[in-house]
Amino acid sequence: MVPLQSLLDTVGGWLTFGLSLLVPGVVAAVCWLPFLLAKRVRSLFRALPPTGSLVPSYALAGIGASLPFVVGTLVILATVDTSGRGGAVRLSKPLFTMTLALFGAYTAGVPVVGVLGLPRVGIDWDPTGYGASTWLLLAGGGAWYALLFAVPLALASIVAALPGGY
Repeated sequence: MVPLQSLLDTVGGWLTFGLSLLVPGVVAAVCWLPFLLAKRVRSLFRALPPTGSLVPSYALAGIGASLPFVVGTLVILATVDTSGRGGAVRLSKPLFTMTLALFGAYTAGVPVVGVLGLPRVGIDWDPTGYGASTWLLLAGGGAWYALLFAVPLALASIVAALPGGY
């Protein structure tokens, strides 16, 4: 019975880890759905490999884009010593720094990748010609997606920095 229990514990651990990587991306992709009202955004996801289809590309991008936030948070939780007095306070700075850096990277990086990078690698997706409105739409989309993670993580880092380190 012990080997079976050990196997079940291992499987359960891996399942929990996998879900902790996937669920935040699924939730963020659902919250980002209003951006699909824009024809340009739909054409972007239709043009993305590997499927060339809207739904699979959107799901992969939505989950994949969450991984820096999720993995970064897990790395911080695993590497910062939270034992002893003020342990939670020590989480505050790295968590807030990571959140701020990723927010900036998504807000600036999504339009750069979408407007400059993808056409250069042969993915011509914008039917309107990559104008200023495309830049603004992608910057707004990147900022909105990043805010879905940045707000709760920033709040958690602020709460951790409070006296008593909740």
